[in-house]
Amino acid sequence: MKFPTPTYINVNEARQVLAEMGVEVNERQMQRAAEKDAAGMRKLPFFIDPVDGKLKIEKGTLVRIYREAQIEAENNTRV
Repeated sequence: MKFPTPTYINVNEARQVLAEMGVEVNERQMQRAAEKDAAGMRKLPFFIDPVDGKLKIEKGTLVRIYREAQIEAENNTRV
């Protein structure tokens, strides 16, 4: 079984991926999602690239988080 090669993207590229999905966020919103809060947690699973020291996230993970949130919202809807 072959696993897809991960694609790591930076904060600006993550913002572009979200825009392509119809999720418009401004630079500040994206930066806040990537920054650690007072408890040391991030809203999205960005990590510091050990080579260039910049924040990165795996593209598939970002898309999956939004899809899972959508599915959860649909499952919690009254019909």
